[in-house]
Amino acid sequence: MKTRHSSAMTLMIAGATALVGCSKNDPGTYQGYVEAEFVHVGSGVAGRLERLFVARGQAVEAKAPLFELEANQETAAVTQADEALSAAKAQLADLGTGKRSAEVEVVRAQLEQAMATEKQSASQLARDTAQLEAGGISRTQLEASRARHDVDAARVRELRGQLQVAELSARPEQIRAQTSQVAASRAAADQTRWRLDQKHVAATQAGVVVDTLFREGEWVPAGSPVVRILPPANVKVRFFVPEPSLGLVPVGRKLTVRCDGCAKAVAATVSYVSTEPEFTPPIIYSNDTRAKLVFMVEARPAVEDAPILHPGQPVEVVPQ
Repeated sequence: MKTRHSSAMTLMIAGATALVGCSKNDPGTYQGYVEAEFVHVGSGVAGRLERLFVARGQAVEAKAPLFELEANQETAAVTQADEALSAAKAQLADLGTGKRSAEVEVVRAQLEQAMATEKQSASQLARDTAQLEAGGISRTQLEASRARHDVDAARVRELRGQLQVAELSARPEQIRAQTSQVAASRAAADQTRWRLDQKHVAATQAGVVVDTLFREGEWVPAGSPVVRILPPANVKVRFFVPEPSLGLVPVGRKLTVRCDGCAKAVAATVSYVSTEPEFTPPIIYSNDTRAKLVFMVEARPAVEDAPILHPGQPVEVVPQ
């Protein structure tokens, strides 16, 4: 029995030694995992989700429509704002042209009539002056002719002034006030159009739809993400390097990333090296480095190779 027990213990120790030997990593290989920076796409205004154009797992291009919120109220507001802007512009144009042409023609006709009357009274005054010298009329009659001519001349001056005023534009203060009104109307129209644009949301960059967070018919609060997208450029590899090996992975260093089930190794470039050490995170299962201080390093794969990697996937990183 003792010999059989000793043989069993020997086999267990040998097996444990073999497992420990298999768990040791190549000194030039570092353990890590894939991480992603998701883009949460929402709307700046609230509304009922009317249409959802994408599904989870779907690849989308930049500017592809993602979702659409109900926009009846915003559409009406844009129409109202555009009409208000048109009215303000028309009023400003009217202030710059003076009175209407028909009104100007009326004043001009009155001026011509007054000038004819003034000419007639001037002729009468000249005749009465000659008659007074000849003794044909009294001085009182001459004074009456002179007064009538003065009245006619004053009427001509009045109508000339009215014609000049009618042809002038509005006062500068009125024009400045109306110009400000046009600017305010334009700003209001831009604001309503922005709100309408917020009801039709498109992708700002290409990527894969990771999740959709609302269903059609549900109410979406302002700012709440409706679609979560992962652009290829937002995939990164995070791994941990012991302090003695930190100089082997500076920013810009080329790496090779290997993962289980990957069709090929993925090339990556170091984009960030932490300035502070930390304990090896529990996700990195390595008996050799579990209790050691390490530095976190991040690397970005090429955009065309990023879809090979999946967030949360464990990887091995080898500096080239």
